[in-house]
Amino acid sequence: MTTLIDKIKQLAHNQAQEVIGWRRWLHQHPDLSQQEYATMEYVADRLREMGLEPRVGIGKTGVMAMIRGAKNPDGYCVALRADYDALPLTEATGLDFASLNPGVMHACGHDMHTSSLLGAAKILAHLKDDFEGSIMLIFEPSEEMYPGGARMMMEDGLFDDVMPNEIYSFHCLPEMDFGKVGMRKGKYMASTDELYWTIKGRGGHGATPHLSVDPILVASHIVVALQQIVSRNASPMMPTTLSFGKFIGSGRTNIIPDEVKMEGIIRTFDEQWRLECHDKIRKVSCGIAESMGAECDLFIDFGYPYVFNNDVCTQHVHDSAVAYLGEENVEWLDMRMTAEDFAFFAQKIPACYYRIGVHIPNTPFCNLHRPNLIIDERSIELANGFIAYNAMTALKNAQFR
Repeated sequence: MTTLIDKIKQLAHNQAQEVIGWRRWLHQHPDLSQQEYATMEYVADRLREMGLEPRVGIGKTGVMAMIRGAKNPDGYCVALRADYDALPLTEATGLDFASLNPGVMHACGHDMHTSSLLGAAKILAHLKDDFEGSIMLIFEPSEEMYPGGARMMMEDGLFDDVMPNEIYSFHCLPEMDFGKVGMRKGKYMASTDELYWTIKGRGGHGATPHLSVDPILVASHIVVALQQIVSRNASPMMPTTLSFGKFIGSGRTNIIPDEVKMEGIIRTFDEQWRLECHDKIRKVSCGIAESMGAECDLFIDFGYPYVFNNDVCTQHVHDSAVAYLGEENVEWLDMRMTAEDFAFFAQKIPACYYRIGVHIPNTPFCNLHRPNLIIDERSIELANGFIAYNAMTALKNAQFR
């Protein structure tokens, strides 16, 4: 007897080259956050070819479509989400299908996410007579840029007509070999807030520093002092990261500038501690500046919350992965300090955000957000089949809850 897994794996295999072709088109035509018009139209066209009726322009450049089962189509709803914005990087992979848009690259795997969800959509549309309830497909823009496409889409009425009962999404993981899937229950990915300082002093000649208020010195003291936020204020049981990525004082060898601009991030896993961090960072920064005769303007851009994976949804992904791939290919993962705006969905709906391995075995490791990132394209066939299987079994399990 042909099982559901056999049926889905065969469908995924039969369409594998077509879905890889979709991925390669997306990779060649990357769009930056909030500029994904070509991507939006491409995704919508593929959905229309499947007989679906996508809504476009949600949250400016997002897409949503429904696949309704033959039975109780307005009943239980499982949502599946993929993101599709690219990064401002110049590609260095040497691939035949490398980016045609100068300075823009799919270096975070979003092309793989989107093509995999499109592939799953094609399988699910083919099998819609075999499931009860409905499946919502969410193609999200601007994951890489605040305020995040998830929030933008929800504020633009994404769930006005249908509120899903569960939601699932995945991210490719270059640290994990092709063929493997991983997940974690509970707190998984950190909240993230962006920090922007302007330290105002009084510039002057480098040979007469006593006549100036040196903002470079002041800013340096702030950078060093703020390390105590993590080392002496954060609980050892609460992962917290404070990092600086930009420090600009536009003077010269003999010119002390009037001001310094700094940028950084703070990431953690607790909302109360998150707010306490903001308060401590502000007090330390402004206090040091004032004590040294300078001024400090600090803007904290309140970003994405931490990603929380619902226990039931995550156990379901685990059990589905074991059934689909075998227990030896399924891993429980550790917490990560990276951030994801999928967290906004997970705040409203029971959710699971999981990982699919894309590393080509026996090749050097290359991290996400790097210009030479190459994924194992076999992971696309695996992903679109597994996404479809996980969604169908989630709908089936809902009948017993």
